Amino acid sequence: MSSAIGIDIVGMTKRFGPLVALDHVTLKVAPGRVHALLGENGAGKSTLVKCVIGYYQADQGDLFLAGQRRKMLSPRDAHAVGIGMVYQHFTLVPNMTVAENLVMARASVPFKINWRREREKIDSFLQKTPFGVRLDDPVTDLAAGEKQKVEILKQLYLERRFLILDEPTSVLTPGEADEVLGILKDMATNGDITVLMITHKLREVSAFAERVAVLRSGRLVGEGDVSDLDVHDMASMMIGSRTLPTPVDREARAFPPTTSRQGLQIRGLSADDDAGAKALREVDLTVQAGEIVGIAGVSGNGQRELVETLAGQRNASGGKILVHGETYQATRREMAAKGVFCLPEEPLRNACVPAMSVAENLSLRAFDRRPLAWRQWWLRKGAIRQMARQQIARYNIKPPIPEMPIASLSGGNVQRAVLARELAPEVTLLVVANPCFGLDIVAVAEVRRALLEARNRGVSVLLVSEDLDEILELSDRVVVMFNGKLVYETPIEDADLAVIGRRMAGH
Repeated sequence: MSSAIGIDIVGMTKRFGPLVALDHVTLKVAPGRVHALLGENGAGKSTLVKCVIGYYQADQGDLFLAGQRRKMLSPRDAHAVGIGMVYQHFTLVPNMTVAENLVMARASVPFKINWRREREKIDSFLQKTPFGVRLDDPVTDLAAGEKQKVEILKQLYLERRFLILDEPTSVLTPGEADEVLGILKDMATNGDITVLMITHKLREVSAFAERVAVLRSGRLVGEGDVSDLDVHDMASMMIGSRTLPTPVDREARAFPPTTSRQGLQIRGLSADDDAGAKALREVDLTVQAGEIVGIAGVSGNGQRELVETLAGQRNASGGKILVHGETYQATRREMAAKGVFCLPEEPLRNACVPAMSVAENLSLRAFDRRPLAWRQWWLRKGAIRQMARQQIARYNIKPPIPEMPIASLSGGNVQRAVLARELAPEVTLLVVANPCFGLDIVAVAEVRRALLEARNRGVSVLLVSEDLDEILELSDRVVVMFNGKLVYETPIEDADLAVIGRRMAGH
């Protein structure tokens, strides 16, 4: 494998209209190091690495590799000099095998592929890497941790010597995260690669990174060796003079949960996945009013299909759903009447119209009702903008421009916007999937506070999350989903992390 390369970013500036996303950022990433890039949502992290990879062109500034100035006009230019990026969401082709994904990712693929020769080449490559994968498995059959390994392996196979990782452990269990980051750190220590890692998980920074840089409002506000910094130091650089929201009193409920106030009842619910295979297998679950029930599980075990069924995005093949004791078919009219709101995973894809503005997306639940509409059909654009400004300010959505297309926001700010819409005053049942995915520490604290406040008001909350720490912090009861079934349940006071982990793995 080729040796690691480093980069020097000098005075990089990027503007989007009046918004200065990067403001004269200068950063040196030495070869053979694991370098963490921290910052709140909208701080400029994604913009910076997209300028490095050639997805954006900076308005000012220079990029140097081995002392030579380089101009990245496209990701192809970055790939040619050994820079690759593993994105927050998977980019693999699901119906192709692992081997096919590796071969088809090359910049040039022959018209007729000699698969015997390609397999020999891949097998020889795998002998030099610590990643173990099954080449003939379709990607769609892989667990989230295996998919992430293949994404990284693809970059190594393409001889990328500088890896940019955007939230690389967001879909991994704690054990998988430690395994993947440990392997990458060993490779960097051996001089094989350099890693620039965007993350919000400060524990992982402390454990695996050697140096850290912090952006705030598009500017580099701090950097240093991880050995000289603790978690408090890094958090302080990220948030500046602001403080984290005060924790919510878990005991300050409007009323305790009781079986006489059942918000959600699921009885024998079954549903198929996109390929027609069973994804949910006769699921039974009750969520009481004033209770958070957390569903833990490794990605791909039916959680997404459960949320989509409750949100009306997927038809059930069996069983029934009751909300407040009444049959629930997940129509828009029923959701409005019963106060059912939902934050699905990947909200930009599943809960937004990307080309529409932030204000328009914030109004999707109520655009045809007063005060946003007159007689259900005449939109009152002034009222929509005013409502959007209020939500943007309350949930700190950046940039605070209601007219911007929501697709132009960072992933964390899309998450904030959708949550702002779904935490409406009339909510009585809230279904949330990975609500803090990709959020910074301030936003995580704000979102978790909002969920606990809703629960304390008597809202029934179904929390589906791949973050066990989040499940344990917020839930009153924990259930584990494996292979489309709920296989374990425990009240939070009896929760044992080791037991939950084994159940998640099917043991």
